[in-house]
Formats: sequence, structure tokens, C-alpha cells
Amino acid sequence: MITTAKYISFAIAICLCSCKSGNASQQENSVQQDTIRQFTLPSIPTMMTEPEQRAEFLVKHYWDNINFADTNYIHHPEVTEQGWADYCDILNHVPLQTAQAAIKQTITRTEANKKVYTYMTELADKYLYDPNSPMRNEEFYIPVLEAMVASPVLDETEKIRPQARLELAQRNRKGSKALDFTYTEASGKQGSLYGIKAVYTLLFINNPGCHACAETIEALKNSSIINKLMADKKLTVLALYPDEELDEWKKHLKDFPTEWISGYDKKLTLKTENRYDLRAIPTLYLLDKNKMVLLKDAPTKAVEEYLTLHHSLEQ
Repeated sequence: MITTAKYISFAIAICLCSCKSGNASQQENSVQQDTIRQFTLPSIPTMMTEPEQRAEFLVKHYWDNINFADTNYIHHPEVTEQGWADYCDILNHVPLQTAQAAIKQTITRTEANKKVYTYMTELADKYLYDPNSPMRNEEFYIPVLEAMVASPVLDETEKIRPQARLELAQRNRKGSKALDFTYTEASGKQGSLYGIKAVYTLLFINNPGCHACAETIEALKNSSIINKLMADKKLTVLALYPDEELDEWKKHLKDFPTEWISGYDKKLTLKTENRYDLRAIPTLYLLDKNKMVLLKDAPTKAVEEYLTLHHSLEQ
């Protein structure tokens, strides 16, 4: 993955600095630049002095100087891929609805050439969908999928995969009700997600022996806000194993605190019915008392920040 360090400091400076137009130096330079070898950012109007205004303008006009009909951009990842990586980061500086509209518009603009379109949607897969990407963001990836499903560039066969991904992404989406399921504990006792009565439920889908899972377990065990809410009977942690290697799962049961509910999906409904997206494990879902999704596929830090903020507001 290309690092975003090369361009992002400049881009964020444009967003946050209210003194000058972000392209002032380029405006002073009368020499024609090779746009294939240099990413040229849009010139932000000088009357836009608020950081929010400047960020929104940059997100909407980020690609104005790129000719998506030119396939040469495919051969310059140091320009195009780096530009995409920086763009994904800048999207975090505007409201979600603005970001989603801008992403969809960008994907639609790449329809000028199918090779470029394919390249850019593959970059979207790599940065926003791949479970190994630190920039993975389903809410940013959904408008990409929506644009692909509606695109005249793709035939019906080519739309099958983005349509399937879109349907899965829309399940258990933030703001929607999580799908229920039954879990079985090592003792044979069964329960259901909806049967958990708590102000918050933290669903932790994991695999035994997974290094990232072990790190998440330790982070959750050492979280002061999670431990406090559990002690106050306001939070329940459900650690769920979704696969069939039960002997291996049982070997690692000692890794989980006894205060947590540790169970497995006996009927494998999460996998066979695609109730939950399991491409990224471990994954955390934070649910409210009605099992509405507050956070989906969230890092531990995001869960802690959410709980800390809302716990302080309740007091």
C-alpha cells in the first residue's frame, strides 16, 4: 500500500489553512506541468476562509485536473494511486453525506474510459474494502458499489460481484438493527443476541489463535471504560466464534475473561446465510439496548471513545 504521507500534509494544509488559496504557488508558476507525473490539486477560491468550506470544496473538486479518459494515469500509481489514498483520507474531514456524494460522483466520472474505470474501482477495493487496509471504510465503499451497480460501463455479469457486496454491506449497517442469531456456550447452554439485556452489547467476532484477535482481547480486557460499564451491568461482551473447529476454539477459551459470554455459532448461520460480513476478523459491533448498530467493524479505540463520550453525557 502506498503511504499517504507524500501528499496528505499539503492537502490537509489546504483544508485547514484559511490564509491563502491552496494553489497559489501553482498559479504563480507559468510553466505548464506534466499532469501525468504530478497531481494538481484544485485552486480553492480565496473567499472560502473556513476550514469546513475549504475541505468541502477540495473533496468535491479534487479530481478536476485529472482527465479520466487518459489511460496513461493507470501507469503512474505514484500519481494516481497516491492521489486516491490522499483523497480517502481527506474524505474524513467532511460530513459523511458530502463524502458519499463526492465518491459516487468520482466513480461516475471515471466512466470516460473503461480501463481507467476498472483501475479506479480496483483502487477503491484496495483501500476501502480490503480487510488489511487501515483505510477500510464501508460507509465510503457503499457509494462506490452503488455507482458500479448503476454504471452503463459494466454489463450485467460484471455487476454481480458489486451487487452481492452491496447487499452484504447494507446488512447490520450503522443505524440499522443487527440481525439476530443463536450462540452456544461450551457448557451447551444456548442464548441469542436479542436475549442479551444490557444498555450496550459489544459483539466480538473472532477466531482462536488469531494474532489480531489476541491483541483485541488484551485491549478490551485492559479498557477502563469497558470494565467500568461491565461492572455497572451496562455492557455485555459477547465473544462469538463463527467457524467449525470447536476443539481449537475450546483450547483458547481461557483467553477470554469469565465475565464475557463466549459462544460459537453451532448452526454456522453467520457464514451460510451471510448474516454478517466475516471477511475481516476480528470485528467489533457496538449495539444499543434495542440491538441497533452504533458502530460496525470498529477498532477498539473507536468503541472506547464512543462509550466514554456517551457515558459522560449520561452522568
